Amino acid sequence: CFQISCQGATSITTFAVFLCDKIEPALHRAVYERTAKAIAEDMQGKFPDFQGNRANLEVSILRYLAEQENFEYFKEYLRFPKQFCQSYIETRVRSYCLDGNRRLEKFLDSSLNLLYGNILKAVSFSTQIVKDRKDREDKVSLWLDEFCRELTEVINLPRSDLKGIEHQEVTDIEFLSSVMAEALDDLKNRLRKEFADADMSSFARQPHTILAEHFSGCWEQCPFCGAVCTNTMRNHDGDHQLVFHRPQALTGFKWHETNYLVIDICSSLVASDCQFRFDGGPWFPYKTYRNAGPPVSTWNILPDPSMQAYWKWFVSHFRTQLEALYNGKFQGKGEIPEEWQRVTK
Repeated sequence: CFQISCQGATSITTFAVFLCDKIEPALHRAVYERTAKAIAEDMQGKFPDFQGNRANLEVSILRYLAEQENFEYFKEYLRFPKQFCQSYIETRVRSYCLDGNRRLEKFLDSSLNLLYGNILKAVSFSTQIVKDRKDREDKVSLWLDEFCRELTEVINLPRSDLKGIEHQEVTDIEFLSSVMAEALDDLKNRLRKEFADADMSSFARQPHTILAEHFSGCWEQCPFCGAVCTNTMRNHDGDHQLVFHRPQALTGFKWHETNYLVIDICSSLVASDCQFRFDGGPWFPYKTYRNAGPPVSTWNILPDPSMQAYWKWFVSHFRTQLEALYNGKFQGKGEIPEEWQRVTK
């Protein structure tokens, strides 16, 4: 304040410059926070991928993977489903915001206009309150009290940060109001120019992170086939479970003392007389798989022969890549049925 005064500025100009310097970073943060939420809500309303639950999102991801027909993408999805899901959402958000329609700039501009309007209302409201209080001598301090109170839900502007100007000799509150309006208009124009070149790196909390939170839940994978638990609660009570298990070849399981990949699914194996073991450990019948202890004992695998046609197509289509990845063969007990090879994309 002393420096501004030495440059020949009036008390009111000093007040407005100091206050806008405090408002600018707070407004900048608030614009990005509001925009991140607005983008997430907008995409949730417009994109079928994000309109349902996580099971619906998984269907969209599997459709995308089939369209791409890229085995490396499948490999990432099968091994790290949570990370792939987040990456998928981030890719969709980036492409939506940074396309040729300058959507990100429009979102930022909309948030800026709304918050700017709220700050102008706070200036007007505070001015009216002070004008009506003839009994108060400390008009500037009262004005700042009301101004910060009005902005509590708009931007983070602590009243304690403004102690430096609360004793300014400002008597013409109406003039203060007009000077503030002018200073805020300059601030808005400055920010608008900055937003014209904005990219996604400026968000403290990314829109795709907000969107991904709607699809949180349990991400534990079946120890046999790698399918993800369908419980929508993280750290849920009870066993992990899912509707459809997958061919165990997707995680590299082979039949004992052979190089043959297992095309059977866990839910049909638990009704069979077959056995399994992990990393050279003891053998356990699939029927009493829980005796093997964690992690398999934390899963509820019900006998069910149902297999999604999607994975039949996948195994048939990417047979060579799966054999190379796991150094195995789809032969003998792991022979791919002819009917699987007739499943089209």
